[in-house]
Amino acid sequence: MNLRIGIAGIAIESSTFSPHRAGLADFDVRRGDHLLERYDFLGKDWAQGIEWVPLLHARSLPGGAVLPEVYDDLSAEIITRLEGAGPLDGLFFDIHGAMSVVGRQDAEADLATRIRSVLGPDVLVSASMDLHGNVSRELGTAVDLITCYRMAPHEDAMESRERALRNLVERLRSGLGKPGKAWVQVPVLLPGEKTSTRLEPAKSIYRRVGEIADEPGVLDAAVWVGYAWADEPRCRAAVVVTGDDHALITEHAAELAKAYWDARDGFAFVAPTGTLHECVTAGLASDARPFLISDSGDNPTAGGAGDTSWTLGQLLTIEELTSGKATAIHASIADAAAVDACVAAGVGNPVEVTAGGKVDSGPAGPVALSGTVFSISEDPVGGTVAVVQVGGLHSILTTRRKPYHHLADFTLLGLDPAATDLVIVKIGYLEPELYNLAADWLLALTPGGVDQDLLRLGHHAVRRPLFPFDPDMTDPELTVELLPPA
Repeated sequence: MNLRIGIAGIAIESSTFSPHRAGLADFDVRRGDHLLERYDFLGKDWAQGIEWVPLLHARSLPGGAVLPEVYDDLSAEIITRLEGAGPLDGLFFDIHGAMSVVGRQDAEADLATRIRSVLGPDVLVSASMDLHGNVSRELGTAVDLITCYRMAPHEDAMESRERALRNLVERLRSGLGKPGKAWVQVPVLLPGEKTSTRLEPAKSIYRRVGEIADEPGVLDAAVWVGYAWADEPRCRAAVVVTGDDHALITEHAAELAKAYWDARDGFAFVAPTGTLHECVTAGLASDARPFLISDSGDNPTAGGAGDTSWTLGQLLTIEELTSGKATAIHASIADAAAVDACVAAGVGNPVEVTAGGKVDSGPAGPVALSGTVFSISEDPVGGTVAVVQVGGLHSILTTRRKPYHHLADFTLLGLDPAATDLVIVKIGYLEPELYNLAADWLLALTPGGVDQDLLRLGHHAVRRPLFPFDPDMTDPELTVELLPPA
């Protein structure tokens, strides 16, 4: 008899400090064959002889908290489809782990618990997560296998999903039943820009994760950084080691937790940091071209609203840019009305718009932008996109929130980042193509919903003591728990 394995999940990274609210239109909702197309690895040999049962998967670009009615509708459909799916041997729970819902807490644990109530205790559930997710005791208990990415930037995202599903399949075929789960949270909460696996100490910690996962008696090992821009008790680092040798997985979970705690002061930003003006001044003075600057406070791939206008307003005061003595690109500001005005003006014509600051007006309100429409194009993520040129500064305006991670994102607009003096992107650590492009780069500590300065955001619901909010806290117990079977 073939195994029957369901697939479901809701995946979004939600900043509770961003005024953006994630609605249904923000989600790519998949069902049926369209859902299965998400996973190329289902064509591999290990995945044959299985009846895959696609339920519902919804994925959104990171943003603000999800509207409760949207979460309720999506989760209710998952439960309804699950109830009508017939007997399952297993379920793949494909989530991010940092979804916040307005007025709720620990949304993934809520969904996992509801799924478990339908499946019953005997069906194996395997969860795949982003390492910037959170693992509460409730979530860890509701699932049977759980893992996360081992790379930041997340070059192994699909590889991690495959590992989670392959582990599930192998476990079902072996008949070994549910593995042990050694779980411990670590009272550290750091932004991803301080925990990149390109650099120490995260590099060594995550290398050790892979070594432990390959040991006999261990099924998988994972370390979560946690999500720094949500204000919930679950937000903190976590370790889970799964396997059949309970003493061994407990020992290794304690080892990884201690390593993470001991390294807490060693985590540093992935690049030298400064204020925006410090970074721009350094970039203009440098011979390195192109010089990239991360506009980190409104990074849409970390949960920023995408329309914070503060940086653009500052750039428009820099005479070297507005006069054309130097060239720069700023990517980007989401503002549909500003784009419409550019379309009405037409390429090559003057335009005056107020850009950004309409969703997240905290750092700055709408900025007056007066220049020439450089280009207009259509983008599958950003919708209609316009570029406004002011001297040497090219400001990218999008209809919908969009990250700028790839060279093609720029060349589609008629821009050549390789031939530009400064490329200022709403991002934290640079994604691979931008990392390879940069002759040099700096991380600007700019304001927004994903401000890198956690201490000025105003967390109040996280559990204390917690590093770095309590830098002088005493060493925690770091007691490993063997979570009960679901």
